[in-house]
Amino acid sequence: MSKTAIIYWSGTGNTEAMASAVLDGAKEVNSETQLFNVSEITADEAAKYDTLILGCPAMGAEVLEEGEFEPFFTELETQLAGKNVALFGSYGWGDGEWMRNWEERVTGANAKLVCDSVIANDAPDDEAIVNCNNLGKTAAA
Repeated sequence: MSKTAIIYWSGTGNTEAMASAVLDGAKEVNSETQLFNVSEITADEAAKYDTLILGCPAMGAEVLEEGEFEPFFTELETQLAGKNVALFGSYGWGDGEWMRNWEERVTGANAKLVCDSVIANDAPDDEAIVNCNNLGKTAAA
């Protein structure tokens, strides 16, 4: 069973709600999955996990949150080769460009996206919660 971490940043609680749903799904198949707010883990600590499930909302001009998450991910990015990765997050405007760019960064770092990313416009609706739960199950298996 792979060592799995869910690491997220949330400003309004939307991405945190998604992270909780991801954790619920992941725990069904991998009871040792751990959940961290990005402020609770370093990139070096995160790199010790086989599977990383990362969550961050779109900010500004559809970019990752720049105060904590972007610096964390930039450092982690150099250590992603060979890792399984899944992504999720919420947005309030735009069309999901931040997620497409983030996916490109992950695959460009030679990591494997293990499933389709999940995005939710504003607060996650029932469908997004189900999709997050399924993302957790798939990624943590």
